[in-house]
Amino acid sequence: MWNDVLDLRDFYATGLGLTARRLLRLKLRALWPKVAGERVLGFGYAVPYLGLWQGEAERTIAVMPAEQGVLHWPPDGRNATALGEETHWPLPDRAIDRILLVHAVESSEALRAMLREVWRVLADGGRMIVIVPNRRSLWARLERSPFAHGRPFSVGQITRLLRDSMFTPLRSEPALIMPPFRSRLMLAWAPAWDKYGGKALRFLAGAIVIEASKQVYAGHAVPARAQRRRVLPVPSLARPAAPRDGVRRGPSD
Repeated sequence: MWNDVLDLRDFYATGLGLTARRLLRLKLRALWPKVAGERVLGFGYAVPYLGLWQGEAERTIAVMPAEQGVLHWPPDGRNATALGEETHWPLPDRAIDRILLVHAVESSEALRAMLREVWRVLADGGRMIVIVPNRRSLWARLERSPFAHGRPFSVGQITRLLRDSMFTPLRSEPALIMPPFRSRLMLAWAPAWDKYGGKALRFLAGAIVIEASKQVYAGHAVPARAQRRRVLPVPSLARPAAPRDGVRRGPSD
């Protein structure tokens, strides 16, 4: 079951959410320091992190699942978000060089099919980063953050899932080693927890950050989908009229 986009937005406006964003952005920047000329897409609720590569990448796009809802992003610029079903993105084959999945894998109701859609849209040799909750952490148990929502993973589980979905895992990093407490003292010490506790305390990490590449086998023909692709409306670049909460959702809503 997917988080609601308003709950995700509100979490990232809290002290705990801002701290989580800052720490995860450090991990992401270390994994992808240069994306010049590349097309970057975030799926799920990746907008707190996509700004890392805005202005450097050729294009930065956010696709949000209909079940979650979509918000205008970036807030002070032309809209770069689209509403799509988790298994049907409004993009052609091999259109994107790098894909970031955040608050997506653990929430998916059709996980294998969603990862197949990632594989379809990702360019040959393209890279993907997945951020999932660590099943052993406090973050996965305390319902004060979206990292306690959906299915948490161990490193072994997410690694096997990616391999089974025709991706090659390259490296994984623990993140959010600090406990998910809201005290100012704990939040102030959060960077030190991640910096110095990465090896000894990795089992406490609230999230697993794993990078993978797309597997392409020479001579292996991938059959085209038999069914008609369903594309949901993409928000206009000119800020269309929206509901009062600013959220757009799929037809079923």
